[in-house]
Amino acid sequence: MKEHLNNRAQEEAKYLIKTQKTIREVAKYFHLSKSTVHKDLQERLEKISPFLFNQVRPILITHLKTRHIKGGESTKLKYLQKQESE
Repeated sequence: MKEHLNNRAQEEAKYLIKTQKTIREVAKYFHLSKSTVHKDLQERLEKISPFLFNQVRPILITHLKTRHIKGGESTKLKYLQKQESE
């Protein structure tokens, strides 16, 4: 069972590195919860593959730093679409 979790974490990491997608998008792709993906990439990966972890970490930090911008853009778009439909 543990080997399965390790393999899953490595596959998620490779996908994240390749696509630069968010944790939410990675979770959707693998049909997992965001919490599971986050735990795989933050806790399990560091122990099983420090090399992959060191590649994933900067991507996650970038996503963390830009999430407020994406949220603001989404809200703005939502209200613009609402005004157009009225």
